Amino acid sequence: MELSSSLIPFPNKLSDISFSSSFSPFPLQLRRNPSKPQKFRIFAVAVDPPQELPRNSPQRLLKELAQRKRATPPKKHIPPKKFILKPIIDDKKLTERFLNSPQLSLKQFPLLSSCLPSSKLNNADKTWIDEYLLEAKQALGYPLEKSEELGDDNPAKQFDTLLYMAFQHPSYDRTMARHVKNAHSRLGFLGQYVLELALAEFLLQRYPRESPGPMRERVFALIGKRNLPKWIKAASLQNLIFPYDDMDRLIRKEREPPVKSVFWALFGAIYLCFGMPEVYRVLFEVFGMDPDAEDCQPRLRRQLEDVDYVSVEFEGNKLSWQDVATYKPPEDALFAHPRLFRACVPPGMHRFRGNIWDYDCKPQVMQTLGYPLVVPDRIPEMTEARNIELGLGLQLCFMHPSKHKFEHPRFCYERLEYVGQKIQDIVMAERLLMKHLDAPGRFLQERHRRTVMNKFCGRYLREKYLHRFIIYSEQVQDAYENNRRLRNPATTAVQQALHGLSYTVYGKPDVRRLMFEVFDFEQIQPKTV
Repeated sequence: MELSSSLIPFPNKLSDISFSSSFSPFPLQLRRNPSKPQKFRIFAVAVDPPQELPRNSPQRLLKELAQRKRATPPKKHIPPKKFILKPIIDDKKLTERFLNSPQLSLKQFPLLSSCLPSSKLNNADKTWIDEYLLEAKQALGYPLEKSEELGDDNPAKQFDTLLYMAFQHPSYDRTMARHVKNAHSRLGFLGQYVLELALAEFLLQRYPRESPGPMRERVFALIGKRNLPKWIKAASLQNLIFPYDDMDRLIRKEREPPVKSVFWALFGAIYLCFGMPEVYRVLFEVFGMDPDAEDCQPRLRRQLEDVDYVSVEFEGNKLSWQDVATYKPPEDALFAHPRLFRACVPPGMHRFRGNIWDYDCKPQVMQTLGYPLVVPDRIPEMTEARNIELGLGLQLCFMHPSKHKFEHPRFCYERLEYVGQKIQDIVMAERLLMKHLDAPGRFLQERHRRTVMNKFCGRYLREKYLHRFIIYSEQVQDAYENNRRLRNPATTAVQQALHGLSYTVYGKPDVRRLMFEVFDFEQIQPKTV
């Protein structure tokens, strides 16, 4: 008889197999005959089924695990979510989404409206406001009442919302929400340029004889990312940024990025709601910054002797931050920012009236830039005086440092270039914020960097053929004659100095006109083949 292994399940162990006869109860006895081989027929008989293993037996668990592994289907390669196309929102829902967005609720404050969150605050946002906002207001010196109670014509009505968004840095839990993350990054994008412009204006008026190099070192010592945790701790805001960690025990790469992000966004919110004077108050009163501190002093360098005098407002009088923050130009002032103009354009520039550049080049420059602008003045002499000062400022914008810097250090465009670079940055930032309402700050930062890149700024000036009017010394003129790489930084500096002069004489609207109408910043000019 053959073995019927296909009909009877094969046991797990050899000990379960019994080779006993099914015809006799006696055990099978085999007698071996060495002379003759014998054939035997053996029946494979299954015994009683084995008893079930205990429920918690390791053998049983291993057996079940093996069966599950055998039954598991192979893993499918699912594409990441960013490659999965979402269904298109129909026009009706898209229109409702934009119309219900807080970004379109303030028509009279377009810049402030563009920095609001893209959707209304939810319960999680209101919970944070109820728990922490009073502490933030108290530390910054603001009244504890809700800002929503103010009138619609007051931009400070949105201060609670913007202050909440300022503290939601990228490593915080709440930034998983899109409206929170985007609003915080947009505020930080604006705030960094607000800080740079505020300190540039303050230092230019406080140190009227200093070159921009030492000023930039002072700014870095005040608001460099290494020193920001010190100011945050001085204002007792570290518990709002790191609610679960001790800031002093964190390593630098975990401590500095959140502090920098919150610091920038905080001043973006203050600037939008209260303006530049409040930025100065928080910087110097709440955080306690001191530009004359020992760790803020610039490195020693060879300082050229400045034989020219400065304006009467600065002679023997070191301005404080209160003087800069509370200054209001008189009604009959020639310029939009008269004291800043006097700090950048030395009075000795009047000795250049009537020279060759004044007759040959100034009319062509003014025609290209659209100057002088029509300003309604009560007295005709005011208009004439402004146009004279504007012509002297234009000549200073085109005066390369190689010409008169060694005998008169301030007879060059360096100080106008410094303020022009900062006002150019903030005007471009405001333009991008209002143009791209749904974009995060990182996208705006990349667009901003690519638009105001130095090589492009020089190209904008050269497209208008204004680089021909730059005044060089004879030695530098010979060196630049056949070397374009040496000339390009000078064209960039002149273009930024023009924006600085435009800001001090006519204000920020004229800077926008120059950037987007005259030089056409957003249209990057390709090189001609």
